[in-house]
Amino acid sequence: LKYKEAKKEYINAQETINIRAVSRFFDLVLAQINLSIADINYSNNDTLYNIAKGRYNLGKIAQNDLYQLELNLLNSKSALNQAKLDLQIREFGLKSYLGLNEKTSIHLIVPKEIPGLKIDIPKALSEAKNNNPDIVRMSRQLIEADSDVARAKAENRFNANIVANYGLTQSATTLHDAYKDPRNSSQLSFGIQIPIIDWGEGKGKYKMAQSNMEVVKTSIAKQTIDFEQTVFLEVMQFNMQDEQVMIQAKADTVAQSSYNVSKNRFYIGKISVTDLNITIKEKDSAKRNYIFALRRYWSYYYNIRQLTLYDFQNNFELTENFDQLIDQKVYSEP
Repeated sequence: LKYKEAKKEYINAQETINIRAVSRFFDLVLAQINLSIADINYSNNDTLYNIAKGRYNLGKIAQNDLYQLELNLLNSKSALNQAKLDLQIREFGLKSYLGLNEKTSIHLIVPKEIPGLKIDIPKALSEAKNNNPDIVRMSRQLIEADSDVARAKAENRFNANIVANYGLTQSATTLHDAYKDPRNSSQLSFGIQIPIIDWGEGKGKYKMAQSNMEVVKTSIAKQTIDFEQTVFLEVMQFNMQDEQVMIQAKADTVAQSSYNVSKNRFYIGKISVTDLNITIKEKDSAKRNYIFALRRYWSYYYNIRQLTLYDFQNNFELTENFDQLIDQKVYSEP
């Protein structure tokens, strides 16, 4: 049982690595998106500010609007500088985690396509109970507690120990003669040790083992309920994420189109700087929310993989990979 637990702990640790890799991946993706947003915003704000200066000279916009556009330009420049720094930090973090050389160039591709996957809750609960190392650990704790009760019960009964002693004796006037051929004077004795009274020690150990067994049962029952609830909620959250990704993808497209229209209308003086700023913020927010939605989708998926040690995309237990790895290692040894 301990080997089974250790095997599942190993696979669980591998899934922890996957979860952290997903987190660092999307940290860098978001940094790339933020840099792209900052670069575009700076370019657009520079263009808008130059146009606004011409319109201000013609008396078509107020000085306050010109100041607002200049402030937008300055803020976007600051955001661009910060985005470049954040990208370097996130890139270094991913390279370090993956063990890549600092000179290795990385440009991540956003995974726009997601599998149309719905995880069955009973299936997930079943796989989690069969595969999760915490469940195996709880089973082992129950067995060990039950074994302690059985041992304490047996020791509390009447018991006697048979004792046998074998010795060699000799006597002589000199030390040398005393150790000369002692087997001629060997002795063998038998005895029985019977405890007359243990002052309730055996009964106390038995009661303590029983009490510990009840504590273990209560603790495991609570842990099991909490574990099942965690699996249930994770699967429920995951099954909602594909729709959330589609919604955010659509919102990103709409917000970008709205910004393009607003920018063109501002060029011809149809909307104010305030209205333009609103569409800029909505555009940036929608882009980031789309990345956040993708991140949540894959984070929930790999969390469920770790809880169940099951690959729901390809329908196999992750323990199969471990068994294959062990077989390959055994056969490769001379």
